Amino acid sequence: MNIGEVAKRSGLPSKTIRYYEEIGFITPRRSENGYRDFDEKDLHRLAFIGRARSLGFTIENCRALLELYADQSRASADVKRVAEENLREIDAKIADLQAMRATLAHLVGACAGDSRPDCPILEDLGRALG
Repeated sequence: MNIGEVAKRSGLPSKTIRYYEEIGFITPRRSENGYRDFDEKDLHRLAFIGRARSLGFTIENCRALLELYADQSRASADVKRVAEENLREIDAKIADLQAMRATLAHLVGACAGDSRPDCPILEDLGRALG
């Protein structure tokens, strides 16, 4: 398969596929003319990584998950540990987003939104400059 077909079937952009090759996630064969030639194993690995990335796993976590997936003697506890770490990171991001939302909602509520020039939103942003 060429990169266009693999991109279509995996749902990943060609640029991402080339990056995943660069960092060693896949190693497609090269044809005589130098074009990448992907097989079903490459496609499966790309789909696996794409799904893991869509769940927020980092590149390093994806690397660990791929190794665990290939290891038939793996302990599910090792997989769970990686997933729990990712879940903690997601929870932290959610908490940060909720705090940002609360701050912005407060500022929006404090702004009259009329023709006067004074604006608590701009005042707050201006305080960041010192």
